[in-house]
Amino acid sequence: MTHTPEIKILPPGLKNQIAAGEVVERPASVVKELVENSLDAGATRVDVTLEKGGQSLMVVQDNGAGIGADQLNLAVTRHATSKIREFGDLSAIGSFGFRGEALPSIASVSRFVMTSRASGADEAAFIDVRAGDVAGEGPAALAAGTRVEVRDLFANTPARLKFLKTEATENRRCQDTLMRTSLAHLSTGFSLTVGGREAFRLPANQDLSTRLAAFWPPNICDGLIPFDFERNGYRAHGAAGAPSTAQGRGNRILLYVNGRQVQDKLMLSAVRQAYKGMLLSREYPQIVLFLELPCGEVDVNVHPAKLEVRFVEESLVFSTIRGGVMQALTGPGMETMPPQESRGGDIPAAPSGIPAAHGSAFFSSPEKHSHQPTSLNDGPKFSTYRDFTEDRDQPKKMDLPFSPSIAMVREPMAPSMMATPDATRPATLAGSGFTYLGQIADTYLVLRQGDSLVLVDQHAAHERVLLAAMREQRTKGDSQPLAVPLEISLHPSEAEVLQDARETLRTMGFVLEMDGPAKVLVRGIPPTLDTGQAREYLTDALAEKARGLDDFWTMMACKTAIKANQPLAVDEALALLEVWLVTPEREYCPHGRPIVVSWSSSDLEKLFKRK
Repeated sequence: MTHTPEIKILPPGLKNQIAAGEVVERPASVVKELVENSLDAGATRVDVTLEKGGQSLMVVQDNGAGIGADQLNLAVTRHATSKIREFGDLSAIGSFGFRGEALPSIASVSRFVMTSRASGADEAAFIDVRAGDVAGEGPAALAAGTRVEVRDLFANTPARLKFLKTEATENRRCQDTLMRTSLAHLSTGFSLTVGGREAFRLPANQDLSTRLAAFWPPNICDGLIPFDFERNGYRAHGAAGAPSTAQGRGNRILLYVNGRQVQDKLMLSAVRQAYKGMLLSREYPQIVLFLELPCGEVDVNVHPAKLEVRFVEESLVFSTIRGGVMQALTGPGMETMPPQESRGGDIPAAPSGIPAAHGSAFFSSPEKHSHQPTSLNDGPKFSTYRDFTEDRDQPKKMDLPFSPSIAMVREPMAPSMMATPDATRPATLAGSGFTYLGQIADTYLVLRQGDSLVLVDQHAAHERVLLAAMREQRTKGDSQPLAVPLEISLHPSEAEVLQDARETLRTMGFVLEMDGPAKVLVRGIPPTLDTGQAREYLTDALAEKARGLDDFWTMMACKTAIKANQPLAVDEALALLEVWLVTPEREYCPHGRPIVVSWSSSDLEKLFKRK
């Protein structure tokens, strides 16, 4: 007979550790909870210190209202809180904390010391908790506010400790958490010190543009468009990025509800709907969106981490957000964003604090912004594809990226093999069933296949061809040395991206050398790029418009492919079509757009209403 285990009430320490599994996932979770407690206490200054990714030490100190000496023990007791009093309070939560779980959960998986001095108190007091057990209490020295020290996080729960990432990754996540919180509380000053080095210091009472410029590169801040939209008591405001600055990751989509950072599919869907038709399938905008609505019409008590919310009026939330973002993308706001200051050498390194006012004029001075990306290079243009290929291939003596049978840039055939077709005469592509008829708008190649009419986008087709070649030689790493290196000034956020992407860029042919913390020297570039294209490419890469190696190749293919509005001679068009026809995945460009469209004779009859 099977023995049924006896049901027992779990001891308090085990309860707290179970709760900690939901509240405290990693050091960034601890930073979030402690900083939100500081904001609930009315702090106007919050300072955070990290050692070894937060696992060794985290300190959060503020100048808030503080906690009385007789309340410190209650503060680390589960489900004890000053934020709510009765059941009805749950329906209109205005504070960040309210569950009474964060401090006891943190204290149960670390060595936890909290020192606080309540407003008007003669002296401060402290409480020392080790793995959930109180080890000491008494008077302490502190001028004002609260100071929380968390040491040896997860030391008593090794199973959780092994899931932490590298020190650099955990530091970055803590910095990202504090950055996101700081954007919603511009009246509060914040600082972060990592390993004894100040990562940033944000004064109180900044505007959104100045605060964002401390974290996002100037070329992104330049493209941000302010918006402020209200509907039926709901307000959506913030700043949205121009479609031309879209990137390959969604890490710069920041959503807030009543000042609380959230992750919500409905809000994200409204943002994507506003950008519909302006972005490709794998592109993401930059946006900082603040939604304000009555506290009683949003439920934040969905998960202990308090990142999920539920709305009473989902349709109103959707339409308000969509209306706000559309206001930025289609309204007068598109013409009110000024250019940021030039990317000179005066951009400070990360430890020296906030960059000089990049984006400081972000809500003034009109200047029209186009949805099309602007080139940093005003180099030579080419009248034909032959000029284009000769300029890039012959002087640099590159190996062709295709086998001779499908080489796009090839030696002319002997007259006995193929006579040069007249520009007005159809030319047949041998063995393919296609006949080339000509070019429309210097952009589309017109073909006939049996009774069907076919159009090919020359830029998209060449993108696909180049990407296929790059994938075949992706680890070759050929580089063209530069006699005079390119100098590129780096925003602190760009320096971090470069550190992560440096090996990938080297594989592609970029030879990079850091010249101090805020400048990189480009000593070699891929042979397929000229210096202007290389600078533009690196600028896009540092703006995180690519997520991985294949995305980098896609970006490079786009930069080097022939463009729309570029006339091609007949033999050049035939060469492009020949190699495109044997390229894998030839129906769509690397961004997901169609390369070819066709109409059968039946389709044409329907268009002319013959059927």
